[in-house]
Amino acid sequence: MKNKKTEKRKQQDDLSREYDLSKLKRGVRGKYAARYRSGTNLVLLSPDVAEHFPDDRAVNTALRRLIRGSVKGRLARHAE
Repeated sequence: MKNKKTEKRKQQDDLSREYDLSKLKRGVRGKYAARYRSGTNLVLLSPDVAEHFPDDRAVNTALRRLIRGSVKGRLARHAE
């Protein structure tokens, strides 16, 4: 069983020398979290739906077509 000093020294040796530890201690937790959340809109597709789309571009194309179709349908109903 290793003693605590040996374990602590091993942890300290894992950091590269180019890191300035005094700069690393000034970080603020969650500093950009709100900005990240506001600009992100991730959606998890169900596996059965995801198998029909090879990538995000295909999903966006299909959703845009759906939106265009529903907007046209809505406009036609309002015109009656």
